[in-house]
Amino acid sequence: MADLARLVGRNFLVIGRAGMDLYADPPGTRIEDATRFTTALGGSSANIAVALVRQGCRAALLTRVSDDAVGRFCLAQLDAHGVDRAHVRAIPGEPRNSLAVVETRAEDCQSVIYRNNAADFQMTVEDVERVDYSAFAALITTGTVLAAEPSRSAAFRAFELARAAGLPLIFDVDYRPYSWPSAAVAADVYSRAGAMCDVIVGNDVEFGFMAGHPDLGLDKARALLAQGAQIVVYKRGEKGAVTFSAEGEFSTGIYPTRALKPTGAGDSFLGAFIAGLAGGMPLRDAVLRGSAAAAMVVARVGCAPAMPTTAELDDFLASNSDPTE
Repeated sequence: MADLARLVGRNFLVIGRAGMDLYADPPGTRIEDATRFTTALGGSSANIAVALVRQGCRAALLTRVSDDAVGRFCLAQLDAHGVDRAHVRAIPGEPRNSLAVVETRAEDCQSVIYRNNAADFQMTVEDVERVDYSAFAALITTGTVLAAEPSRSAAFRAFELARAAGLPLIFDVDYRPYSWPSAAVAADVYSRAGAMCDVIVGNDVEFGFMAGHPDLGLDKARALLAQGAQIVVYKRGEKGAVTFSAEGEFSTGIYPTRALKPTGAGDSFLGAFIAGLAGGMPLRDAVLRGSAAAAMVVARVGCAPAMPTTAELDDFLASNSDPTE
């Protein structure tokens, strides 16, 4: 079990994809009706890294991108957002960067993801063994990185190296069925990853999937805590979240917002939540900080560029009462 006090170092290594998001413009336009699009950095891990940087932390991304114009776009955007890309390698040949074509719509929002032969899945054990894990406060990964080889084996090797260096392991379940060969494989791999991690965050559907039945998600969250996790956050959408730790469990609500779209909430939650813990906040306050960041991001266009700064999030929290369940 890693010491979560190490989070105060506020320097995080995030494993997983960076991609290009194309948003139908202006907001509210359906993809099939669009005649123009705006671009933004995307990909769950890149979004989390940006969220951490906006909250005053340092973040480095570990992944691969395609050696083409889209890959170079991602590299330039990581630079623009202040994310360290020393561990991002460009790969030549056929692998391509993840591409998402998205709508800014609160209702019936379409998000079309292109993940064929994805460049980030080409991350290797050699890539992760180049990293000096002792330089970081924690390792953060999303479940997407585990969906294919050689990325899966590389990620588990990174887990081993991070644990050997004393780093807490933080796991955002982030289950995307289209990336996996089968649900059975995904459930097995997620259970293996969850058993290794100190902080686990997911939604009710994801925990239910890991448990093998939609009604058993809460039981799975409690089981992960019993198996060694130190913090488990079970998100319930509009019903808020239930958080489990050695001190017990508590429920929190969500902040009211005028949502423009549903995307980006999970990534913003994780970034602000971990930044809160790194800043020494009590667990409940850190969860509420994550919930506030999620409410802010869904009310803005884009994901990475929508992540709030520390000052913006402080102002939001100061002007909104703590939500009830």
